[in-house]
Amino acid sequence: MMVIHRATRSLEHRRFSDLPEVLRAGDLLILNNTRVLPARLFARKPGTGGRAEVFLLEEVAGGEWRALLRCRRRPPVGGRLALDGGGEVELLSVGEQGEALVRFHLDGPLLDYLEAHGHVPLPPYIKRTDDGTRKTEEERDRERYQTIYARATGAVAAPTAGLHFTHEIFGQLAARGVERAEITLHVGIGTFRPVTVERVEDHVMHEERYEIPPAAADAIARARARGGRIVAVGTTSVRTLESVAARRGAVLAEQGRTDLFIYPPYSFRAVDALLTNFHLPKSTLLMMVSAFADRELILHAYAEAVRERYRFFSYGDCMLLL
Repeated sequence: MMVIHRATRSLEHRRFSDLPEVLRAGDLLILNNTRVLPARLFARKPGTGGRAEVFLLEEVAGGEWRALLRCRRRPPVGGRLALDGGGEVELLSVGEQGEALVRFHLDGPLLDYLEAHGHVPLPPYIKRTDDGTRKTEEERDRERYQTIYARATGAVAAPTAGLHFTHEIFGQLAARGVERAEITLHVGIGTFRPVTVERVEDHVMHEERYEIPPAAADAIARARARGGRIVAVGTTSVRTLESVAARRGAVLAEQGRTDLFIYPPYSFRAVDALLTNFHLPKSTLLMMVSAFADRELILHAYAEAVRERYRFFSYGDCMLLL
């Protein structure tokens, strides 16, 4: 774990197990308790047997889902694909960038079907090969690609900063006087999409659903009153808190959707510290971190991370920005 002190522009090389020593009594961790849906399904075209992939994004209404449909030639609207685990998926409409609206025809509930036949939607830079160990790796991914506090099913990507935590670390933090509260932001496909426009301001974020329960809003108010820091675990927690604070002046209990895109310069209203992993170039996540800590300082930190052989991305190392 790299610790970045923004005030002094200094870096420390620590271990994640040092987190209880680095944080202070009275600090409040904000955790995103979203749970990753086994959202990737495989199917075949009737007649030709051609392969297709259905990547679920979000249920919109009445059993209809937004999805990414990947195949050589899409079936016509109204056409169906035969799912590998049984049942069919019907194409209702076609959108942009491979998106489609689909409906499932199954013998039982879709969520049960996904648990039995769905695949964990790992980021594209994590490869699984057909070398006889793929099934074992996928079974491990179902456990490893979830935080230990994941509860609210609905994400297509894990809030990876939370993957570092163990029950032992939580116990040490509690003994230190560091509290924690849970919010929910269901991470969408936009987390995988780089910024490709010439002007950063022209990039459009996909909306994501969030919820700040009353218990979390109350915990934040108490932490502020006692002078504790609000420590966001992951960029998804930052987006949730800042989305509400930007509109309402404080973090209050509510549910909604956010398309907030944070990039330099940005005035943070809700978050005092951030725990996050090392992100891809040209990503919205790296831009948020640069807004939080200063672009030049982050570039220096990343160069240091490369020299020190930090591991990047979802299963990699982390940085704590204070």
